[in-house]
Amino acid sequence: MDMKKIILQSTLTCPACNHAKSETMSTDSCSWFYECENCKLILKPKKGDCCVYCSYGSIPCPPVQELESYGRNCC
Repeated sequence: MDMKKIILQSTLTCPACNHAKSETMSTDSCSWFYECENCKLILKPKKGDCCVYCSYGSIPCPPVQELESYGRNCC
């Protein structure tokens, strides 16, 4: 099976003010909260998502990327 390289950079975009910032994701845990540095809104995962990167990021979190490389879903 061909494994995809895990991408650790994701750009989070705030749904309230559209501020975007590139962040490095943790490889061993999900991020459940993220404070927008522009408007200070606390982002939380959308229903069905495991973390803020899966909800608001340009790239899903590393655990989801790994599961998708095996053709499986996280949640």
